[in-house]
Parts: sequence; structure tokens; C-alpha cells
Amino acid sequence: MSRGERVQKVLARAGVASRRAAEELIRAGRVSIDGQRAELGARVMPDQVLRLDGRPVAAAAPPRTFALYKPVGVITTAADERGRRTVLDLMPPIPGLHPVGRLDRDTEGLLLLTTDGELTLRLTHPRFGHTKTYRAWCEGGPLAAAARARLRQGVLLEDGPARAQHVRSAPGGVVLVLAEGRTRQVRRMLAAVDAPVLRLLRTHIGELSLGDLEPGAWRELGARDLERLRYTSAQPRPAAASARSGRRERPDD
Repeated sequence: MSRGERVQKVLARAGVASRRAAEELIRAGRVSIDGQRAELGARVMPDQVLRLDGRPVAAAAPPRTFALYKPVGVITTAADERGRRTVLDLMPPIPGLHPVGRLDRDTEGLLLLTTDGELTLRLTHPRFGHTKTYRAWCEGGPLAAAARARLRQGVLLEDGPARAQHVRSAPGGVVLVLAEGRTRQVRRMLAAVDAPVLRLLRTHIGELSLGDLEPGAWRELGARDLERLRYTSAQPRPAAASARSGRRERPDD
């Protein structure tokens, strides 16, 4: 006999929200099963009616995932109370489409948007150890060897130590690979080694590259691209490492 699926997973698979956001909807009392308020962790049987804000939640459509070149000045959110341009303004109108993580307004480059709540969870949870690659142009040009070594060893920020997995010099700046994302982390790390950022571009999420996309352009990911993403996040970090970090992913840059 079917035990159904957990309600937050059903919402995520239906493209309503990421798993984490679906949990908040449930806690807020906005989700019901057969007319009764749903509790976090409750299961939905195939013959039951799941509703959000009184409206039935449609069966999950096949998930869709896109790579977008987010331009500078565009906000990574579904809507902005100040009327500023958001990443969804650049995308086709697809129900349930949402950004995976964030890029700061002044940061450009690769951003994923998806209707797949499971993929969102895997790519935004630090225990899966996914990496992100950034190309930075800095005041003073290429970073000296001593500054690069400090970034590899770790610098102390106001919210704790931070280190790059890989650092190499590049014309006018540096390329860094990080395995975590905190608010304005790249900019703060480079400021800590006296290399303020002039321009910041995210080029990769795991093995997935920005490729030849132009600012504001997007492409839908195919099976090979999705496999790259799943491979990137397939092996979780050891539990001890996750506990030490004590963080979920935060807005990136």
C-alpha cells in the first residue's frame, strides 16, 4: 500500500517552491490536505487533494532548468518591491521557475533557474560540497603570490574564516574556486588581501560553464548539463564537515 509522499516534497516536485521554501509555506498554515491544515512531514496520498492558499496544486510537470547570464544591475529574486528588474523578467513565464541561490546585484555571470525543487535543495545545501568559480578584476591588477597564498590558507571575515579551494592569477585580477557561498564573500575575501573588486563574473557552477552566453541570454539545460550538475552534488561532504560549517548556502558572490 502506498504511503504517499511528504507534503514538502510534493510541493517542490510541483514547482511551487524549493523544498526549504515549501517547508515555510507549511509552517505558515498555507497548505492543506483534503481541507485539513498540513503539518510538516505529513504524507499526501495519490487520492488526496493538496491545496496552497485554497487552490489545488497541479500534478508535477516535467522539471525544467535554465542557465542564465545574469547582467550587472539585475536583482536575483522573483519580485522586487522597488520595481527593479529581476532575473525572472529575463526568462519565459514558466510556473514555479525560481533562481537557485543568488548573485549580488553588482555581480554578473552564471545563474541557474529551475522548477526542480530537489535540484535546488542539492545545489544550495553545503553538505554536498558543490563549487563555484569566479573571475575577478581587481584594483592593482593581478594578485601577487603572497595574496593568493593567503586566500588559499584562509582569511578572517566578520562572519568567520573563509578560504578558496583554488586560486590562480589572471590578467587584471584572479580566478577563485569556492565551496561555499556567503553574502558578498568573494568581494570581502579580496578586500581582506587589499585587492578591491572592480568587476566580478561567475563562470562555473560545479562542472557547468557559462559558455558563450551573452549578458541577459539564457539556455535550457539538456540531459548532459543536468548530469554535470548532479555529478557535482552527488557526493555529500562528511557529516562532521557539514557540522563545522554550520551554514546553509547564502546569497553568493
